[in-house]
Amino acid sequence: MTTATATATTDERALAELQRDHGPALLHFLLGLTYGDRQRAEDLLQETLVRAWQHPEAFEGPYESMRPWLFTVGRRLAIDARRSRLARPTEVSDGVLEATPEPGDPTERSVAALDVRQAVKSLSPEHRAVLAQIYFKGLSVVEAAQVLGIPAGTVKSRSYYALRALGRSLPGYHRSSSSKSARSAAASATSA
Repeated sequence: MTTATATATTDERALAELQRDHGPALLHFLLGLTYGDRQRAEDLLQETLVRAWQHPEAFEGPYESMRPWLFTVGRRLAIDARRSRLARPTEVSDGVLEATPEPGDPTERSVAALDVRQAVKSLSPEHRAVLAQIYFKGLSVVEAAQVLGIPAGTVKSRSYYALRALGRSLPGYHRSSSSKSARSAAASATSA
């Protein structure tokens, strides 16, 4: 003996009207919850409308508008999606893993720190001063310009050429990421 379970769903016309009346406001609300990620917000909007389609009894509630129910469902779906993303480890590509040094190797950090110190010593005093203000003290270009008493454009130019010089003089750093590598090595040199 087989029994067929009938699943009641919301009428398509009622669902289309619901989307027309409340969809834009719900999407705007979900954009706020997803920090402006339109694709996630649209996915959450679609899932919220699927829930409305699956629960026709929500249309028969004592309230005048479906908007509070939709916003509650959308908010709960956003929370669930965020928790789900946080529960999974972040995916990392092979290229990132190959370029990342092992964090537990103090010898490599020490060697890099020595290399950076030597490379920084080879820079002109003007270039060292700009790098010290921007990368070691964390000042903006405008703030560094004020401290050094030079135009902001000069700060930008000196930092560009100083990082290029560091990239050329530091062993093991390839050209495309020389400024990034030099900055990370410089940070480890100051902490060592």
